[in-house]
Amino acid sequence: MAGIENIYPVDVYERLHSGDKLLVVDVREASEVAYGKIPGALHIPLGELAARAGELNRDEETVLVCRSGGRSAAACDYLNSIGFNNIKNMVGGMSSWSWRTE
Repeated sequence: MAGIENIYPVDVYERLHSGDKLLVVDVREASEVAYGKIPGALHIPLGELAARAGELNRDEETVLVCRSGGRSAAACDYLNSIGFNNIKNMVGGMSSWSWRTE
């Protein structure tokens, strides 16, 4: 099993802006996402991740994001434990995201 990597918000922004294929999964609660999420991000609250993991491709490069990085780190640990090979935790979460949201 591969280890979990960290990725910084600026790197996520630059990769998305340049058109790289990168799936962003926001694991915050709906009430938090209502204030904005990264454009194109898939919203799967952490509490639903086990039931909805089948919606994700195990080999696709996936970045997990939450408010500050704690819940997304837990999401990364879980996905890694069930065989996801290319996941990253966005350090600092949405608290560190300073670009446009949807």
